Amino acid sequence: MTMAAATSSCAEPIRGRGRLRPQRHASTSTAYPRDVPSLDDVVRQHTTLGPADLDWLHLLVADWQIIADLSFADLILWVPDAGDLGFWAGAQMRPTTGPTAHVDDVVGAFVPTGRRPLLDSAWSDGRIAREGDPEWRDDVPVRVEAIPVRRGQHVLGVVARSTNLLGIRTPSRLELSYLQTAADLATMIAEGHFPYVGERSALTDSMRVGDGFVRTDVRGLVTYASPNALSAFRRLGLTGDLLGQPLAAVTGALAPPSDQPVHQAVTTVVSGHAPHAAELENAHASLVVRSMPLLSGGAWSGSLLLLRDVTELRRRERELVTKEATIREIHHRVKNNLQTVAALLRLQARRVGATHEVRVALEEATRRVAAIAVVHETLSQSFDESVDFDDVADRLRAMVVEVSSSPDTDTMEASASPAAAGIRSQREGSFGRLPAHLATSLSMVLVELMQNAVEHGYAGGAGCVRVVVRRGAGTMEVRVEDDGVGLPADFDTAGAGSLGIAIVRTLVESELGGRISFASVRQPPADGSVGDSGSGAVATVVLPLVSR
Repeated sequence: MTMAAATSSCAEPIRGRGRLRPQRHASTSTAYPRDVPSLDDVVRQHTTLGPADLDWLHLLVADWQIIADLSFADLILWVPDAGDLGFWAGAQMRPTTGPTAHVDDVVGAFVPTGRRPLLDSAWSDGRIAREGDPEWRDDVPVRVEAIPVRRGQHVLGVVARSTNLLGIRTPSRLELSYLQTAADLATMIAEGHFPYVGERSALTDSMRVGDGFVRTDVRGLVTYASPNALSAFRRLGLTGDLLGQPLAAVTGALAPPSDQPVHQAVTTVVSGHAPHAAELENAHASLVVRSMPLLSGGAWSGSLLLLRDVTELRRRERELVTKEATIREIHHRVKNNLQTVAALLRLQARRVGATHEVRVALEEATRRVAAIAVVHETLSQSFDESVDFDDVADRLRAMVVEVSSSPDTDTMEASASPAAAGIRSQREGSFGRLPAHLATSLSMVLVELMQNAVEHGYAGGAGCVRVVVRRGAGTMEVRVEDDGVGLPADFDTAGAGSLGIAIVRTLVESELGGRISFASVRQPPADGSVGDSGSGAVATVVLPLVSR
């Protein structure tokens, strides 16, 4: 049979006689909003329902995908107008198990009193109202039921359940079980026993009827298990059938409870006496299970269990956790190895008997290795391959200033504080999070530029080195400024005369794809008078923040 698309209508149902025949009806004056509002918008603007009532409706809407799928029907929540003039559509849900009866969005539409007798009847009587004959909507027969939504002693609204009859065929056992369970849940809505009150978990929201469906009776025996549910249990190790078996005992034997105190007993979860969601796991498989008690007249009559096989998902999660732990351990070991190399270089610098230039070269190499070690130490504490570079930059600033201010350069630990030596440093702006490859190169660039500013800008005097960061659209500008003596007249901007500058230029232009420039800056007097108080130098690095 060809499935024809159905369109929504708020017209009064047309009653046919005998055999179903398509009948045309005139369009109504029901207006649909241009922008679909939320349930909160509809309730607060058009009804007198209170916050507690709205919370109850949200609990219902959070779970009614299950009812739509079990019913093979569309659901529309109608809430009463504040002036008793009719009903407003507050929420809508389509089934994933059958054709929809409402192609258009209905939320925000208004139906006046008398237009839909089923809504009026369910609202006034507080009981489920059913129409004997179907409605016809653009040659599509639609069966409609109206379910009052009760909270305590009050009816808050009506759920209209619309089934596209073109999708109806001779029902199988699965479909009959679905429909019976949907009818039980509809009765619980009308009696005020559904939705369930309590904290929802991520496991609860992930369940779908098609993943696996089990129905038990008042004795806890399985009356129906869908093929997907049966396959899931067989992955746990079930060798027989579930039908007629005590579900709690069978599940407890297949998946013993965890020794972790936060896990509930398996029998408690699958017994179905209270709403629960948990994960069952053994050496073969992992299942997410949600149990939903079914009540009749307030008494427990059985349970609905939804199951989802998450074995493959959990396997991949374990692989990711293992990979993350391995990567972090690698960064930790690289950091330790770099610190060992830096220690060896420091030892060599103390024992070398050569010229002062050799000693300085070893100390500079030690500083560069230590800068890379800082990045790897940060990566070893992170769960991804990016770092908060503000923390890295601040640690590098402290390291450079302390070492350069210390009279004993045989060690990376300063013996004299920066305050005592009169050299300070500060950062303005934020680097944000940077990928590891960018952070490593940028850390070496910062160390070299700050080291040059401290060593050559002050000649033993006091001052402040500033790291200024500005992030724009796809670019980042980093300036290292000092208020020292400025650049010498014979400064080689190409870096040919300085290994540090040559390293910086190579990293910036080749590794980072950016550009660098140097300039002297005249500093205005601190008292605001005319003239210059001194010179300073600034190194400006501009980097792209997009992949090359």
